[in-house]
Amino acid sequence: MPRIKILRNIVLVALAIIAVRLFFIQIIEHDYWVAKADEEHTILETISAKRGEIYMMDRGEPVAVVLNQTMYQIIIDPAAVDQEKTKQALEANVKDYLVVDLNEIFNQEGLRYSIVAKNVPRSAIEKLAEENLSSVWFKKGNQRVYPEEKLGSTLLGFVNADGLGQYGVEGSLNNELAGKDGLLKSTADFNKVALSIGNDNIKIPAEDGKNIVLSVDRSLERGTEELLQKHLDQTPATHAAALIMDPNTGEVITMTSLPNYDPADYGKVEDASAYINQVTEVPYEPASVCKSFAFSAAINEGKMTSATTYFNQGYEIVDGWKIQNAEQRASIYGVIDMKTALYWSLNTGSIYALKLLGDNPNSINQQGREKLHDYYYNKFRLGQATGIELIEAEGFIPDPNEGWGRDSVYANMTFGQNLGITMIQTATAYSAVINGGTWRTPSIVKGYYENGEVASKDNPEKVEDKVLSDETSAMMRDMFINNRSYKARAGIDRPGYAIGGKSGTAQVIKDGAYDDTMSETVGTYIGFVGPTNDLPKYVIMVKMWGEGHYLDGGIASNLFDDLENYLIDYLKIKPGN
Repeated sequence: MPRIKILRNIVLVALAIIAVRLFFIQIIEHDYWVAKADEEHTILETISAKRGEIYMMDRGEPVAVVLNQTMYQIIIDPAAVDQEKTKQALEANVKDYLVVDLNEIFNQEGLRYSIVAKNVPRSAIEKLAEENLSSVWFKKGNQRVYPEEKLGSTLLGFVNADGLGQYGVEGSLNNELAGKDGLLKSTADFNKVALSIGNDNIKIPAEDGKNIVLSVDRSLERGTEELLQKHLDQTPATHAAALIMDPNTGEVITMTSLPNYDPADYGKVEDASAYINQVTEVPYEPASVCKSFAFSAAINEGKMTSATTYFNQGYEIVDGWKIQNAEQRASIYGVIDMKTALYWSLNTGSIYALKLLGDNPNSINQQGREKLHDYYYNKFRLGQATGIELIEAEGFIPDPNEGWGRDSVYANMTFGQNLGITMIQTATAYSAVINGGTWRTPSIVKGYYENGEVASKDNPEKVEDKVLSDETSAMMRDMFINNRSYKARAGIDRPGYAIGGKSGTAQVIKDGAYDDTMSETVGTYIGFVGPTNDLPKYVIMVKMWGEGHYLDGGIASNLFDDLENYLIDYLKIKPGN
């Protein structure tokens, strides 16, 4: 009898514990357990946003150069499928698209969901569907397609396996192109198979990415790349880059670097430098091109004109360093004017401009250095990002007062050494020199393609800053045209067109110092083209280089020649009077 009482009491206590526990579960913790139950029977599915496409212009019409192709992911429930049959079917139909080891997936205990293949084309999906596999699903998505193959690849960039834009426009404008994924919440059965959608389901629509229209002209881009490749084949250069822009708006119509690559097969690139946009991402020393900026600064400050004279002895001694002219000929020794100095690209001429900025024609001083820094960095914005819609490197302009040997550093800066600036910075500053004196933020995005039309893009941060007088700009244009007078006499520059420019041959640094042997150099040329008696229509800048090779501004000038003639013919620029 006592045993029965003890047993009864134990049962009563157990029942009491169960009752209390049920009370807590059903009353006190009701909401918590309902949420847990919902969680077990709920699928949250991402609704992928469609990535925006990229267009170039072609004779005024937008043409798609980056598209989306419908592709599929294959998803399986490893615990519910006929594993052997599923494995054979997948390997027979989509082997090249598998992203997992099927044996490992099938051996994972409790795994109920796995993406086993990606970027599968519709044709393969249709064959697999004929196998009538249970617990296998297909999820539609998009894959990036580049129908023009290598065209503009260093400008466009690519999309990696995770769907993220890398390099070029794909990288810099990834957020705009990618859009925002949506969300679908649906009730599922025990096997995580979605049931019918009810009122409790939540659907957040995906926001597709924007279709971006570039100001780049597709045919002009292709023609530019072909000309660059032609000159690479004919010279020791192994690399080349080019930029064409409208100096009156800042709009870029060509931007390219060679060697390039196929964005659809970006993984096959052997040298990662091929991904880099040499125009915006690589600061370098453009050499005597920078005489354009030193001369215009001194002219704008009222310190000199193109007719100002100085005594050229072929070299200058600055901070104990002998700085020589590359051109050493008897006819230009002695008293010459600044127009002649720019024509022969004399370092002594640009150093003299620096001296004049300091109001001392005999030596470089602090005032001159600070004035040159003000023009280079603050007015021409060299050594800092321009604001173009691409990945940019800033570069550097040395401080005018800190560090040893500032006079020699700034003397070298007048002819484009001892600094680091990108091609886009150089071309934008040069545009200000020749367009009437206005620095404008460069752009490469024309707008967005919406409903069959190009909607213009507003840029509230666009800068238009008058940095030089009209008179300074006109004088510089005249000197640049004079620089090419021998080209005009040779019939290379065409009658009826105002074509001017400036070359640069830069020494490279080897083992921490400039290579005075000139065994390797970088050749640059920048210039403009337009009808006579009118403001220039386009600025063209080219750069050529190759490890261990001497490449001067003359070689780059030959590439410029071909580009300016091609540009005139392609755009049908009418000659002036």
